[in-house]
Amino acid sequence: MTTAKQPGGPAGGGPTKSGSWAVWVVVGVVVLCCVGVGVFNSRDGGDDVLPPTSQERRDTVPILQRSSASQGICYGWVLQDYYEYADLSVGSNLGDGVAVEENAACPRWVQVVARVAYTPESSESNDFARVRVETSDDVPASTRLRMENGLERLGLTEDAFVDEPGWAVTRAAVSLPLLAAEAGLVDPAPTPTAATAEPAPLPEAGSDLWRDRWGYLLAAVGLLLFAALLFAAGFWQRSRQRRKGAGGQGKASATAVPARGRTPEGR
Repeated sequence: MTTAKQPGGPAGGGPTKSGSWAVWVVVGVVVLCCVGVGVFNSRDGGDDVLPPTSQERRDTVPILQRSSASQGICYGWVLQDYYEYADLSVGSNLGDGVAVEENAACPRWVQVVARVAYTPESSESNDFARVRVETSDDVPASTRLRMENGLERLGLTEDAFVDEPGWAVTRAAVSLPLLAAEAGLVDPAPTPTAATAEPAPLPEAGSDLWRDRWGYLLAAVGLLLFAALLFAAGFWQRSRQRRKGAGGQGKASATAVPARGRTPEGR
């Protein structure tokens, strides 16, 4: 009596286990890819918070230096990434890259701090910025609030920082001296006066007739020369006609003398 082979034996188990392992490997790879994409794209555009250009920083520092020298207070700026809380740009009247906060050279200071955030495209939240004015401890909180409101009055709103963070933070920095004076923190900075240029030397003294009307005089001289030429030509033509007339009369007299010399006796 023969016995039938039972299903599910070792011969059929090999391929089934291999197929299971392949499926799990594919699933694992897909999961890892999804997690990686989510990690790298969790902050789309976070690195696009652009700092001020080198030209903007070079133009800002001298303005802050003049205001600080005249008002006796330091001014600066800080631009940060909201999520990483990393400084993208720092500067002040002491130079590009030099902060005023906790700086021994600046016992009194004012700076604008902007933190810009770019949210993922898949998020329902919008990009935003947080802008505040920070000062040394001797400045009242009400003064800081007035300066922050002054930034919005000058058009440096949160939207401006989102659109052009680098330009906005340097623009806000150069506005701090004006806002500090408006808030009564410092005296207004003196208005720079333009250097007076030396007057141009006067033209050499001379006849106004020759300097202003030389064209008319030249035309008059030409007309006089032309008139003199016409007069000379007419005089020469007249003299020629007279000489010609005098010659004709002489010939006529010579032919008439013999005729008048005949007498009745000579016929």
